[in-house]
Amino acid sequence: MQDLTEGAMIPELRRVLKRLHYPLEVMLVCVRWYAAYPLSFRHLEEMMQERGVFVDHSTVHRWALKILPIKAK
Repeated sequence: MQDLTEGAMIPELRRVLKRLHYPLEVMLVCVRWYAAYPLSFRHLEEMMQERGVFVDHSTVHRWALKILPIKAK
């Protein structure tokens, strides 16, 4: 497997997450909070709505499925 440094991780994430409608920073914050804290996807949906970002919990789940394997490398 390819060793991803911090600098190489962003292009890899952009390749995996292309054609998505949210900024990469929003996706990374949601997935980071999900991985770091005992939050459900519905909690994250509510937290993001409080910050003015309207995203469905199932969308956050799909982001986690795509982003977490890359972050685990």
